[in-house]
Amino acid sequence: MQGTVADGFEPVREEFAAVLAAEGAGFTAQLAAYRHGERVVDLWTGPEITGDSLLGAYSASKGAAHLVVALLVQDGVLDLDQRVSHYWPEFAVAGKQDVTLRELLAHRAGLVGADAGCTLAELADDRIVAQRLGAQRPYWRPGTAFGYHALVIAALSGEVVRRVTGRTIQEHFAERIRDAYRVDFHLGLSADQEPRFRPAQPMQQTPERMAALAAQASGPNSLSGIAFGRNRPDGPQVWELPNFPLVRRLGPASFGGVAPARGLARMYAAAISPLEGKAPLLEPDTAAAFAQIHSIGHDLVTREHKAFAVGFHATSEYYPVLGQGSFGHSGAGGQQAFADPRNGIAYGYTRRRTPFPPAVAPENDRLIRALYASASR
Repeated sequence: MQGTVADGFEPVREEFAAVLAAEGAGFTAQLAAYRHGERVVDLWTGPEITGDSLLGAYSASKGAAHLVVALLVQDGVLDLDQRVSHYWPEFAVAGKQDVTLRELLAHRAGLVGADAGCTLAELADDRIVAQRLGAQRPYWRPGTAFGYHALVIAALSGEVVRRVTGRTIQEHFAERIRDAYRVDFHLGLSADQEPRFRPAQPMQQTPERMAALAAQASGPNSLSGIAFGRNRPDGPQVWELPNFPLVRRLGPASFGGVAPARGLARMYAAAISPLEGKAPLLEPDTAAAFAQIHSIGHDLVTREHKAFAVGFHATSEYYPVLGQGSFGHSGAGGQQAFADPRNGIAYGYTRRRTPFPPAVAPENDRLIRALYASASR
């Protein structure tokens, strides 16, 4: 293990060491946290890894994309209660004419994936995904239920952004967040940064794990299968998405970002705290509006109890130690990142090997509790 912690945050380092001991040799992960705009945790471990190494962000990319949407709402460019079809006229077909931007961002539009699935090249191109889903009938009546739009949500919100501003979410993010606040998070990785990338690794398979996954598996043409791209046999597996150069280059906003834990934590620190003399990206009212729970209960896609805010996870529903109004987004590889405005905390965690079960890295709960115990001393 390498890195530093600020005085008083030694329990976080101790807990990180305990995670490493439990995971065993070769475990690769990064952990970073900010308190009131100051970095207080910066740790990493594993072969071929540094604090600056880039790992796949998976769905933590949605947090980056929807910070852009929050800024445009804050600017008055977008209105959460305006119909999507107002900005994107072709969307107003097959029963979708009244879907609002707010409903879309809360995973209530019923557009979890393409009927016929997508090839890797199609899935990596947000414009193609948006065109296909914009013409499609939703899988449930919009607004009546919710389900995780896992691989497509930010292609849809990104099309709204492009129609209104003439620029992509990726372009807005690069200018207003990445470059302006020196956030090491990339929605579209340039060739000169490629040497920093470390490929994702699959989950360690055992007979017991595979049996458990098989017992819970849904069919390829179920809502879950469609949402995670299993309805097309030649489609990519979710765990390997960051490993495709095309995905890294285009940076599809739902899943294609790459970042170190430092970048995840700094992005959320910039969202809520003054950072090196710069004002926070989000005003308190904007942060509160986007953190407000909009969908809670049974998720039709994951078939689990879930809570979504506006484009983000309502993170305090997953980690009770967090302050109300916390918002962020996890990733399928075990990534976690969030902002807690009440306590001035921003958190970022990445790991290289997919955990079991996928998308759930239980060590996050332990690390977050150690962070809050340290901050409250």
